[in-house]
Amino acid sequence: MTAAALLLLADGRFPAGGHAHSGGVEAAVRAGRITGPGSLAAFCLGRLHTTGLVAAALAAAACGGCDPRDLDEAADARTPSPALRATARRLGRQLLRAARATWPAPHLDAVAAGHPGGLHQPVVLGLAARAAGLAPRDAALAAAYEAVGGPATAAVRLLGLDPFDATALTARLAPDLDRVADLAEAAARAVPERGTDALPAASAPLLDVAAQAHAAWPVRLFAS
Repeated sequence: MTAAALLLLADGRFPAGGHAHSGGVEAAVRAGRITGPGSLAAFCLGRLHTTGLVAAALAAAACGGCDPRDLDEAADARTPSPALRATARRLGRQLLRAARATWPAPHLDAVAAGHPGGLHQPVVLGLAARAAGLAPRDAALAAAYEAVGGPATAAVRLLGLDPFDATALTARLAPDLDRVADLAEAAARAVPERGTDALPAASAPLLDVAAQAHAAWPVRLFAS
């Protein structure tokens, strides 16, 4: 494992398109559910242990060599919102382009050729991690970090929060990030024997509802 590759993959400056997405924060801010650091922390914690856990497990399974088509179908089944499914595939396509340029690998080329419509972003994240020489838990940790890092950054722009507060919030979630990565890795290890039913299916219904409403806004700062 190369630690530098993990840092690069998790870096918000990696050209995978995530900076254009708020992870549901924009809709939550408009609805008054996020108003400051305290409510943002609660939002990020909930997101991490629901959709973040699911994404981390999918990424770990993809990094471990599970069939990406099966994992993509599992991701679809765990993403009831059409808007979020479209977003996940759009981000997956962008991440695949960046990964193929950064860590050329035959399995990435095969995915690009076999899935022109794109795979869900966590699945591609796991495939990119494998191309970078990372382990499944590394992929899970990168996905878990994305689940909170993106929303925290978006809240700075949407609410004018102090960036130091947002960074401190993310740092305080470090133990939860580790727990989610451990749970995700354990679930991914069970997929070869039990199939994708071994993956977590934690849900955050309000995120799905808000995503559908957000997609219909005529003016918005973030794509999702």
